[in-house]
Amino acid sequence: MTDADSRIARLDDLFTAIDAKDTERFLGFLTDEASFRFGSAPAVQGKEAIHSAVDGFFSSIAGLGHELARSVAEDDVVVCEGAVTYTRHDATTITLPFVNVFEFDGQLISNYKIYMDVGPLYDP
Repeated sequence: MTDADSRIARLDDLFTAIDAKDTERFLGFLTDEASFRFGSAPAVQGKEAIHSAVDGFFSSIAGLGHELARSVAEDDVVVCEGAVTYTRHDATTITLPFVNVFEFDGQLISNYKIYMDVGPLYDP
């Protein structure tokens, strides 16, 4: 298995941690100084800042589940696309498309960018 293949294979474990809203496990996929940007929010740097941002987001929803459609890798970059279904605290759901770009340092993510419009999640 190539490095690119093993990085793509790790995405299933990464999204399992995210869908479980398990911030600690999620952070285990990142380098200590990783950068993380979700949608149009400013990027945050380092595990402490990422922990705070991710916990804040997780507390705003009741649940989530990702469906990956495709992943491609080149050198130290993996790009995946799919859809995520969010469950709001009022038990309603919404499914939104996303594209994620991961830059790796070895087997850990050093730069994690999520491209999506999260606005509809919070629309009444």
